[in-house]
Amino acid sequence: MPTPKTLFSVPRVLIHSCRWLALCLLLVACQPKAPVQEPRTVVDMPLSAEQGGALSGGVVAPPVVKPNLLEGTQWPEIELTSGRVMVRCDADQAGPVVGSALADLTYESVNAALSPCRDGGVVRVQYHGKIGTDFTAMVERVANVADRLGLQTRILELDSSGGHVEDAMKAGDAIGASKWRLWVSDPAICHSACVLILAAGDDREITGKVGIHRMIRIGSAATTRAELAQELRDVHANMKDYLERNGAAVAIADLMMTVPNRKLRLLTERELQEFGLQGTNAVQDDLERIQLTRKCGEDFVRRKDDFERAYARACAIVEQSREAQETCGLALRTTFGFPDETCPQESPLSALKAVEQLHTEQAGIP
Repeated sequence: MPTPKTLFSVPRVLIHSCRWLALCLLLVACQPKAPVQEPRTVVDMPLSAEQGGALSGGVVAPPVVKPNLLEGTQWPEIELTSGRVMVRCDADQAGPVVGSALADLTYESVNAALSPCRDGGVVRVQYHGKIGTDFTAMVERVANVADRLGLQTRILELDSSGGHVEDAMKAGDAIGASKWRLWVSDPAICHSACVLILAAGDDREITGKVGIHRMIRIGSAATTRAELAQELRDVHANMKDYLERNGAAVAIADLMMTVPNRKLRLLTERELQEFGLQGTNAVQDDLERIQLTRKCGEDFVRRKDDFERAYARACAIVEQSREAQETCGLALRTTFGFPDETCPQESPLSALKAVEQLHTEQAGIP
């Protein structure tokens, strides 16, 4: 049987230990706090098709030029260093390569490159390089001049191994606001951050390779999985918000997190469709239908839908050239009552030069 002295000694030991613990906690609380680290630019570490593991240089990109600075012709200077840009005035992938290289991003250079496209109403920009701040500026500036010249058909042909994730989202928002069709034509690629660009296009035509993997942070201080996850949590949430507002499945952001950065997962054609990265952009399609119904009426929208289904069956044949497809469509559209007297400009294929010539002939204008 324990003595009273033994019973009394146990709580005294505990009390003594608690005093030491309280003193230690007080000393820790009095220590100066470590300075808060500023968030680092989140980048995607793209893989090259040849090497399978090229890393980004890790340079923090300068601020993107805001669209309201492009009202005049004296634009802020931005160097085009992330890639090469070729400007063409056609939408025929099988046609001869005729165009001009964009030397810089001044108003004079962009205007000179796009001016020959005025007659056809089509501008096609071929981009080969990384996704950076200058890529976003290029998209904004080409769209600005296209608006001034009345170039309604805008095609951006991508060939990119990736780049900065944050810049990709900024560029995507700029693309979504300025009516771009996006192409990834074989053997071109669209990897890593480039996939975020695809989410924003009004329409996406992909025959090349599209691949995803995890993003990482430059100079990451993470030593555990939990710390690494915390570093990426905010940007991951931003990616989901970006994908949602552009009509793509947020699941693509989650899938990216499962693929190691040094590897690459190629998306199948079915996955591109399921993730909303191929074909017509769902959000843009809904928005345009709402606006079109408000302006031209429900009957116009119904006939336009019928025409597009018939065009897909009879005219949009892969083996035919784009010119042959358009000729087929021009003959087909009269069956559905187009061009519509109330909304001629909104009628199918109204942006084609052949349609403009037909209107001119019918009006008797020499």
